Amino acid sequence: MERERKGWKKNRIGILPALLLVLSAAAILLWPEQNLEERVPEYVFTYAENQARDYPTTLGAMKFAEMVEARTEGRIRILVYAEGVKGAENDIIRQMKFGGIDFARVSLSQLAEYIPEMNVLQLPYLYLDSEHMWRVLDGEIGVSFLDYAGDYGLVGLSWYDAGARSFYTSDKPITCLEDIEGMRIRVQESDMMADMVEALGANAVKIGYADVYSGLERGIVDGAENNWPSYESMNHDEVARYFTVDEHTRVPEMQICSEKTWEKLSEEDRNIILECARESALYERKLWQERENDSKQSAILRGAEVIELPAEEKERFQAAVQGVYEKYCGDHMDIIDQIIEAGKAED
Repeated sequence: MERERKGWKKNRIGILPALLLVLSAAAILLWPEQNLEERVPEYVFTYAENQARDYPTTLGAMKFAEMVEARTEGRIRILVYAEGVKGAENDIIRQMKFGGIDFARVSLSQLAEYIPEMNVLQLPYLYLDSEHMWRVLDGEIGVSFLDYAGDYGLVGLSWYDAGARSFYTSDKPITCLEDIEGMRIRVQESDMMADMVEALGANAVKIGYADVYSGLERGIVDGAENNWPSYESMNHDEVARYFTVDEHTRVPEMQICSEKTWEKLSEEDRNIILECARESALYERKLWQERENDSKQSAILRGAEVIELPAEEKERFQAAVQGVYEKYCGDHMDIIDQIIEAGKAED
């Protein structure tokens, strides 16, 4: 009897693997698409983002990737690489020209270094407020500038928000035009931004985004300029507590695709990607507004001092940079006039 029980146990152990094989085969026969197609996408693309994983632009990128994968039923998968692991924005743009990276979100300031026409949309003191800028970018002017990306082998997909940029300083606040004279101000790797700062009487210093904190801490620069979320998230408020709200530029950001990647896609997939890019932009803008408010309040609670320029003083800043318009966009004054008129329509 004992021998029979041992024999049964042995047979039962042998039966189980065979049964599992039969069930696995049945699953593949019953759900072939789920077991094969979903596991092996037709395309796996890269998306470069230099901000942190919880930053609005990064969350917008992830939303974009999620929607594309869902609407193509897994045929297209986009992997978002945040925190600058794919390199600085200017390097990313160059790589995309040759297809080294498929998608990205980049600042218009960086893009303008390769496509000078883009400078029109980031001229200092051009927009009255956020609503004015979005009226321009969501209209015919914005569409035409997305098309300009093709001049450098890129495809413009949609516009992301990056708020308004203002000055912040370490040792003393900027309360008037005279205060900024002679200061060393960090700027992006953008000639126009450097010229704007120089026109205000300061000395522009081009250093990478990741090095701004140490530059302020070590006194290499006296101040910098950026938006509230960047100021707060990179802890610049620890080393530059005076934040002067002059909102000198509203620099939108563009979602882009490499033209070489775009050429691989069918018309149907291109339309899906464009739809998802535009929807993710609306999602990102909402997140941006929330993040901007939170960052401002957080920085203030941590000791940041906010200086609001009086209207008459801001006009002095505006007058000081008028030469920048002519230098960079003298051939596009008609478009500049249209943008200014769009602001008047707001009234």
